[in-house]
Amino acid sequence: MSVEFVFRIIGMVVLGISGAYSGVVITRMSGNTITAPLLALTGALIGLILTPYVTTRPMRKLRALLGRIAAETLFAGLVGLVSGLIIAALLAFPLSALPRLFGDIAPFFGVVLFSYLGVAVFVMRQGDIMGMLSAVFGRGGGGGGEDGSSEGNWSKMNRTILLDTSVIIDGRIADIATTGFLPGTLLIPRFVLNELQYVADSPDGLRRQRGRRGMDVLATLQKDPRVMVRISDIDAEGVREVDSKLVVLGKQLKCPVLTNDYNLNKVAELQGVTVLNINELANAVKSVVLPGELMNINIIQEGKERDQGVGYMEDGTMVVVENGRDEVGEYADVSVTKVLQTAAGRMIFARISTIN
Repeated sequence: MSVEFVFRIIGMVVLGISGAYSGVVITRMSGNTITAPLLALTGALIGLILTPYVTTRPMRKLRALLGRIAAETLFAGLVGLVSGLIIAALLAFPLSALPRLFGDIAPFFGVVLFSYLGVAVFVMRQGDIMGMLSAVFGRGGGGGGEDGSSEGNWSKMNRTILLDTSVIIDGRIADIATTGFLPGTLLIPRFVLNELQYVADSPDGLRRQRGRRGMDVLATLQKDPRVMVRISDIDAEGVREVDSKLVVLGKQLKCPVLTNDYNLNKVAELQGVTVLNINELANAVKSVVLPGELMNINIIQEGKERDQGVGYMEDGTMVVVENGRDEVGEYADVSVTKVLQTAAGRMIFARISTIN
């Protein structure tokens, strides 16, 4: 039995009794005995049909609206409302001393006006408010100091980063967050966690292993005191796909999405959502080599072309070595001839060095 059905029954009973009572009063005045049953049936019908539209459905809409609002915004709005009500209460007595008509309505308008101004101002300046709170009650203890800890806490409280399922499964997010290169709160919506659990429960052994690795990564992030992680029930109404929900939330919260999914990256960029791509970060921090530079590479396999050998640098960059087929399984000194940046990453071409 749903809550909406229960409210329908309650509304039907209440309005039915109200209609019957009104009918009795009208019957005594007019003498028409049909009025009471007719009004009772009419009230019951109205209660059965309209009760959800004034009870459960508005509350459902309100809950969905609040679910799309960031916790920082809700907190700032609540503080602003309380501040506005306090100011209105302090001004209520002097306002009530005004001439009769103004003295009766001025306190009420004062409550409405100052409540609105309090919420509007505090929500508009929520970044500054959260920054001040983080400076006083920031994690790791610190208020302001010469080491700039308050400034660091300021940025941590103000920036929210949405995490995609793929970046959690990837695992590198734990190492990146630990280094401090992701200042802010890592926000994981409940639907991302549900998708991760679905992967972890997959009958396919490889998918199940990847999902469980993602669970372990989340546990590691939550245990690290230097990383702020928040799991939220925030959702995007009317959207079913996880990637689409992340894009919608990124636009609503005005925050970046952290991912390594190529398709999500492109879709988010087309809709004006900032994307932090771990693969792009990995490519950006790879070692820089120039044509003519000498390297010592372990050639581990043959290449596609004749006499080619293939090796890898410590950061995983592929090195294609001309005339390196005879050196497979050995370390060899090679000279860089060309560096290519492709969609898959950086590729280096080299040849066996003849310099002794």
